[in-house]
Amino acid sequence: MRQTRGSYTGTHTREAPDLSWVDSLTNLMDSRFKLPGTNFRFGLDPILGLIPGIGDATSLLISGSLIFYMYRHGASRKAMILMVGNVLLDAIIGSIPILGNIFDFAYKANERNIRIMKRHYQEGKYQGKGTGVLIMIGLVLLGIIGLILWGTWELVSWLFAGLQTGF
Repeated sequence: MRQTRGSYTGTHTREAPDLSWVDSLTNLMDSRFKLPGTNFRFGLDPILGLIPGIGDATSLLISGSLIFYMYRHGASRKAMILMVGNVLLDAIIGSIPILGNIFDFAYKANERNIRIMKRHYQEGKYQGKGTGVLIMIGLVLLGIIGLILWGTWELVSWLFAGLQTGF
């Protein structure tokens, strides 16, 4: 798909990136499997979320890599902020035991992000820069991963201490 966009220096053409691998990974994470007898679809994201801490951190890293790819291919600041908001909401609520697992089955952040990116390309807005936003995203994602892992460690320690005093 070729997009033409006017600029201050004239009109130029830029090739939109091939998002097929992003579509494949998004499908794997959010909607690869179908619940038999229903139209309900889910992917690896909610399944990984069943592994305390590590599963949520892995899902967050995969979502972050998709955002990074989209950034490298011209996502604007607005698109980046919207995509990061989806992933952060998914990571924060998804890390809450039980409620987060239910939320992960319904909220498909990666699918939402690919729709934002495709709309972004269709509108011809893919030549923006988001460097500062990307640095902020990286720091926030690292902080959230750290909090998830710390919270998991604390929960396991608390449960282990409770089991020891119960015997």
